[in-house]
Amino acid sequence: MNQLTSPEIANLWTHYTRETLSVCVNKYMLHTIQDPEIHSLFQTALQYSLKHIDTLKTLFKKEKFPIPKGFTEEDVNLEAPPLFTDVLCLKSLYMMSTHGHNEMSLAFTTTIRQDIVDFYYQCNLDAMEIYKKAKDLLISKQLHQQPPTYITPNKVGMIKQYHYVTDVFGKQRPMNAVESGHTFFNLNKAMIAKAIILGFSQVSKNPNVLTLLEKSIQTTNNQITSFSSLLTKENIHLPKSVDTEVTNSTVSPFSDKLMLLQTGFFYGVAVTYYNAALISSMRADISVINEKAALTSLWMFNRIGKEMIDNQWLEQPPQADDRKRLNH
Repeated sequence: MNQLTSPEIANLWTHYTRETLSVCVNKYMLHTIQDPEIHSLFQTALQYSLKHIDTLKTLFKKEKFPIPKGFTEEDVNLEAPPLFTDVLCLKSLYMMSTHGHNEMSLAFTTTIRQDIVDFYYQCNLDAMEIYKKAKDLLISKQLHQQPPTYITPNKVGMIKQYHYVTDVFGKQRPMNAVESGHTFFNLNKAMIAKAIILGFSQVSKNPNVLTLLEKSIQTTNNQITSFSSLLTKENIHLPKSVDTEVTNSTVSPFSDKLMLLQTGFFYGVAVTYYNAALISSMRADISVINEKAALTSLWMFNRIGKEMIDNQWLEQPPQADDRKRLNH
């Protein structure tokens, strides 16, 4: 069997950490969720995560590769009272399954070895199933945030003037469907992430972590304001805030390590989505807003990473051989 390539090692290593985090979060939420349909979906998500972890451990052992520490029962308090309502739990799973599918797709396309290709093929199917069921459940419960709808064009049009892109100070053209779609999607995602971080800040007892979580809320609020302003100026409806879906509990269900890494993950993923919106936007002011959102997310991601290192909470990724050192 072929030796693992660097992308395969990276995918398996990061995947293990991400899945063990999901297990902690999903186990806790299963202890608090009252709605039977949402509870059933979380059980399915947990089963998939545990199945993936078993496969990852088998692969690590076969390759004589040290199993990452990831997250364990030490990082979750199953006896903590509900921090999030059932609604926010479901929206969180919907958002995380979106991220998970993107990560699995990337892993699938950068993998060569057949057994790992097959593994990530199945992981993609699992992630798509959770995403579809979460979305269907949101729709059936009238909780899904409907994106803007546009009248179907009656003919194909071509861009005739460069002002379509560059007119910042004059009369701006309306947002096109690509721009409004990205803006609405990123705004909805930012609102869900902000509510989760708000819950984290409510229960964290570590002063440094709390400071970072509060800074995260401020940063995300600024991004929410910018995206909301774009849609409001276009008379396009906004997704609803979910801040009120955070309970008044002050008992932490998670370790500060888990909450901080999860928050950092939100910003790391956000950079990808904001950059996708940036390169898709053809109105200069929209591009600037997305660029700023990506930069502030990257800044928060780096700040969180530094705090994780200071607390020795961040595992070192697998390293390439130091050829210079070996030659001496």
